[in-house]
Amino acid sequence: MTSTSTLRFVLGAVAVAVVTLPAQSPRSVTVIAYGDTRFTDRTNVTATNPQARAALIARIADEKPDAILVSGDLPWHGGVVDDYEQFRAETKLWRSRSLRLIPALGNHEFSQCKPEACLANWWKTFPELNGRRWYATAVGDNVRVIALDTMSVLTSGSEQRTWLENEIAALPNAVEYVFFTLHHPPVADIQTRVHVDHNPRPNEIALAELLTETARTSSRRFVVIAGHIHNYERFLQDKVLYLVSGGGGAVPYEVDRTPRDLYQGIDFPNYHFVKLTITAGKLRGEMYRLDEASAPAPHFTVKDTFELSAGGAQLDVSH
Repeated sequence: MTSTSTLRFVLGAVAVAVVTLPAQSPRSVTVIAYGDTRFTDRTNVTATNPQARAALIARIADEKPDAILVSGDLPWHGGVVDDYEQFRAETKLWRSRSLRLIPALGNHEFSQCKPEACLANWWKTFPELNGRRWYATAVGDNVRVIALDTMSVLTSGSEQRTWLENEIAALPNAVEYVFFTLHHPPVADIQTRVHVDHNPRPNEIALAELLTETARTSSRRFVVIAGHIHNYERFLQDKVLYLVSGGGGAVPYEVDRTPRDLYQGIDFPNYHFVKLTITAGKLRGEMYRLDEASAPAPHFTVKDTFELSAGGAQLDVSH
C-alpha cells in the first residue's frame, strides 16, 4: 500500500511551495544517513578519499533506501562549480535508481566564495530547494525529516528557530519519528586534545535545549543526525537520539570517546553510513563501516546496532 507525502519547502516561517511526492507505507521506512563527503577532483587524496566515496555510494545504492540524508560538506569547496559536477558524476547511480536525496548545508558549502555565490551553486545543484536554506519533508506517513542550516542562527528568536518551533508544533498526528539532519553537532564527545574547535557550539546547543524541552511531553521520537566530526558517535540524551555520522569520505578524525558515547569502538578510520529502518513503530539503527577503502571488492561490517521505540525508552543492543 502506498500513499502520498507533501514536500513543503520553507523560507523562514512561511511555506512557499508544495510538491506532492510518492511515499512508502508506514509499515516500513528505510533511511540512510551520512555526511562529510567532500566531493572534488578524484586526484585529491588528502582532503578526501575518492575510493571510500565510491564504495559508500555503491553500497548505499544497493540498500535501496527511501531517502538518503547528507548532513553537509557535500563539496570540498562550495565556490568551485566543478566540485558539484563531481558530485553529480559520482552519484549518477543514485539518480539512475531514482533514489531520493535530502541534503543539508555545511561549512564547506560556503568555502571559497561569497555567501550569495555559494548559495547560487547549491541551488543550481538542488533546484527544488531554490531560495530555501532549511526545509521539511515527509518520508512515509510516520517519518518527518527536517533539514536545518547550522550556518544560520538557531537560537531563540531567530528566523530559523521560530520556523522550527512552528514546524514541530504542526507535526501531523501520524508522525512517530522526526529526523533532524544538520551539519554541526548539538551533542558530541567533548575533545580536549585535538579538533577542539569541532566541539558543540552554542548555536546547536540551543537546539538540543529546545528538543529536551519538547521531548518531555512529546510522544514522538527525535533523532538528530549531524556531521562535521569525521567519525561516528552515538548518544541518548533526554529521550533524544544524537548521531554523529561524518564518515562519508573526508579526511578522518580520531576522537577521544567519553563515557556518554554509547559507541566505544576503536576502529580507525571510520568511513561509514548509518541505516535507519522503521517497522511497526520500532526503529533499528545499524552503522556500516567500510573495512578497507582500497580493497578491490569493498566490504562493510556492521559495527554498531541499536533499537528505539517511538516514545519509550531505548532498547540498546549495541556491539
